[in-house]
Amino acid sequence: MADYTKKPEEIELIGEGGRILGGILKRTAMLAKPGVSTAELNDFAEREIRIAGGRPSFMGYGDKKNPFPAGLCTSINDAVVHGVPSSEDILQEGDIVGLDIGMEYKGFYTDTAITVPVGKVSARAEEIMKVTKHALTEAINLAKPGNKIGDLGFAMQSIAEKAGFSVVRDLVGHGVGYAVHEEPSVPCYGKPGTGISLVEGMVLAIEPMVCEKKPRVIFDTDGWTIRTSDGGLAAHFEHTIAITKNGARILTERNN
Repeated sequence: MADYTKKPEEIELIGEGGRILGGILKRTAMLAKPGVSTAELNDFAEREIRIAGGRPSFMGYGDKKNPFPAGLCTSINDAVVHGVPSSEDILQEGDIVGLDIGMEYKGFYTDTAITVPVGKVSARAEEIMKVTKHALTEAINLAKPGNKIGDLGFAMQSIAEKAGFSVVRDLVGHGVGYAVHEEPSVPCYGKPGTGISLVEGMVLAIEPMVCEKKPRVIFDTDGWTIRTSDGGLAAHFEHTIAITKNGARILTERNN
């Protein structure tokens, strides 16, 4: 079996960067108000990462013909993930916006995301954010040695579907640490007792992506933004965690 573990000293460095990144995301989210452009959110986040001594790891990621042009993904309403910030995308009262951010810090990578309301939002929007956050919490609670990747996916899927939502099938969470994306994949769906066994030292980005209606997604013309195919809302939450002998340690906790 492939070894997906990191050394204890590496996990400490990943955690150092993760704590910084969690704080940056928290401060960025506080700026998501009506009238603010997604470009302004991105500019703030990129600046904060560089001030902290990091590098925005999403910047330039992907195909050389169409690299991601920013350090922050800003996904509004029906955008599930990978929304491209723009000065023309102005947040409106009632929107929800997913903010996904990654950083390279001292040679190691972390990744975290949150979906937040813009002003007062509908009950349906509140519910999908609440359910997605709950799905992440429950998956993290199950991220301990002896459990399987499928246990995490089943928890996320079950929570979403019980609330009348669906989970994306075409995108997954992932290993992280040495690069932006690593093996193993961590789907937000699955069957209990299936998939790779979780062992101490793994570092994973767990990220439920929940759709209001059907799970099918489509690419925007920009080649990056991924939307629900039916125009329904979507929410996305993510933490980078390490598997310890006592369970999951959240490395991107937003504590500052």
